[in-house]
Amino acid sequence: MVLDAFSRAVVAADAKTGALSSGEIGQLRNFIAEGNKRLDAVNAIASNASCIVSDAVAGMICENQGLIQAGGNCYPNRRMAACLRDAEIVLRYISYALLAGDASVLDDRALNGLKETYAALGVPTSSTIRAVQIMKASSLAHVNDTNTEANGGKNFRKMGSAQGDCSALTAEAASYFDRVISALS
Repeated sequence: MVLDAFSRAVVAADAKTGALSSGEIGQLRNFIAEGNKRLDAVNAIASNASCIVSDAVAGMICENQGLIQAGGNCYPNRRMAACLRDAEIVLRYISYALLAGDASVLDDRALNGLKETYAALGVPTSSTIRAVQIMKASSLAHVNDTNTEANGGKNFRKMGSAQGDCSALTAEAASYFDRVISALS
C-alpha cells in the first residue's frame, strides 16, 4: 500500500481506533509548512535526473573498467542502456518518496525483489551500490544547492532552492538512498 504523510497518519490513528493526536497534527502542519522546500528538493532532483544518473553510471564505470569490456555488465550498448534505465527508475522512485514524505512507494514499486532480480540477471550489486552512492551525493548537492560552478563547468546552473534550514529534508532524502543501498546489500 502506497502512503503519503497524511494517509500514514490516518492509518495509524485508525489502527489505534482513535483520532489524530495533537503531536500527529503538528507533524502534518510541519509537513505542509515545509511543502515548498520539499517541492524544490524534488524539482532539483527531477530537473537534473539525466545528469545525476549518467554521472553516477560513468563514475561507477570509471572505478570498474571491466564493466564495459566484453562480458562486462555494461557491455554491449543494450546492457548500458538497461543500467541507465534502472538507475533512472530508482532515482524517480526516490523523488516520489521524497514528495510523499513516505518510503512505501519506493519499497513497493522499486525495491521489492530488486536484489533477487539483479542476482538472477548477474548484475553486480557492488557496482550498483556504488552508482546509488554517487547518485546520493549528487542529488543531495542539488537539494542543498551546494553544487558550484567549479564542479559544474560550463553547464552549471544554480537551482535557487527555498531558503532556510533543509537539514531534515536532506536527511530524509539521504535515508531513501540508504534504503536502496540496504535493499541491494
